[in-house]
Amino acid sequence: MTINDFFDKDKFALNAGVKLLEVRKGYARASMEITPMHFNAGGVCQGGAIFTLADFAFAAATNSHGQLTFSITSNINFFKSESEGTLYAEAKEVFCHKRIPNCEVHITNKEGELIASFTGTGYRKDIQLPFKSIE
Repeated sequence: MTINDFFDKDKFALNAGVKLLEVRKGYARASMEITPMHFNAGGVCQGGAIFTLADFAFAAATNSHGQLTFSITSNINFFKSESEGTLYAEAKEVFCHKRIPNCEVHITNKEGELIASFTGTGYRKDIQLPFKSIE
């Protein structure tokens, strides 16, 4: 099994249209095409959809070490609304600890404009994942 196979089991993200584009050790990049399904009552991409994209990239980056990691805190700031196109989330671990990693995620549009920023802290459990740690 690969990390991509593992994250294909994330049905919530899959149903939201989130796709894993790239994973390296402590790094991940994901995308989500905005569709009418993502709209809030104001006609723009709902914050929860953007959060799902960011959280998915966070999960891929922090689980890239092959050890099950769950989010224990997260925060998101929204800067710009979007109603069409594709959003991208780029997650980078800024602190890699055996138990408590920290990750920053930037969500951008296709022009590279910052839409939102997400920070998350995870907790690594004593459970090895069914794929090898990415080197």
